[in-house]
Amino acid sequence: MFEICANPDSIDGFQWLACYMTTGKHMLFYQSFLVVLSLLAITAPLALAVGFVGAMATRSQIAPVRWLGSIYTSMVRGVPDVLFFLFVPFAMDQGLEWLRHKVKCPDWSEPIRQGNDFLVCSAAKLPLNSAPQSIHELYGFSLAVVAFAIVFGAFAANVIAGAMRAVPHAQIETAEAYGMSHRQAFWRVLVPQMWIFALPGLSNLWMILIKATPLLFLLGVEDIVYWARELGSSKTSQYAYPHPDWRLWYFLGLLVFYLAFTRVSEIVLDRITRRLSHGQATLGGEAMRKAG
Repeated sequence: MFEICANPDSIDGFQWLACYMTTGKHMLFYQSFLVVLSLLAITAPLALAVGFVGAMATRSQIAPVRWLGSIYTSMVRGVPDVLFFLFVPFAMDQGLEWLRHKVKCPDWSEPIRQGNDFLVCSAAKLPLNSAPQSIHELYGFSLAVVAFAIVFGAFAANVIAGAMRAVPHAQIETAEAYGMSHRQAFWRVLVPQMWIFALPGLSNLWMILIKATPLLFLLGVEDIVYWARELGSSKTSQYAYPHPDWRLWYFLGLLVFYLAFTRVSEIVLDRITRRLSHGQATLGGEAMRKAG
């Protein structure tokens, strides 16, 4: 990046460090923080939407829908997260390639499964082998988002379902007595009030989601953990910037990042809690009423 960095052997001290911290791989390391933040920004509302649908399914008056919602929340919450994070992208990838293979290569005579290998025609590959690297990275990131949304959506469904049950049923009965339909009472009375009861659980779920982002490394996404291990490992003299094992310092930097991000999240969630507590018949709402 700097002219003095053309020959790293001729510099030392702060100049060497400045050149080292602005290499191409370090720029990818800095960009990987955006990958983590993008995952959180996309997954959180998607998991919340999946959780809301799952909570509604568990409350459905249609038995098969209610059973499906209960099976989804119970199964996902009962299986270790790592298994789902590894299984969902793998199963989705092979499932999509299998469907494309049936459509694009109907004359294929060889078996798709040959021992441990899963072989489809080149036209059915996702992404195509000729696709640019950015498409491959985006595809892997998309599979990771789906996996995170499915896993955390089940936990969100359980939290939201419990929050809906926490809203006094007498309010629903009163709304219906005043002429509201069941649907109107649900959207105008139950849903607005249940968020304050769901927020503590959703806040914990958000913190867990933050801590789960290093699992991107297991899914093959080049996230901050991948680059911290790659850049921090010892480099011999054959590299432009040789150094001993610095992984401790890189992972210490990640520790500071996650702690700072968690603290910011706590501040934001605390403000949201105070806002939602206003006028509610909860401990927080009563404290605000007495203080006001």
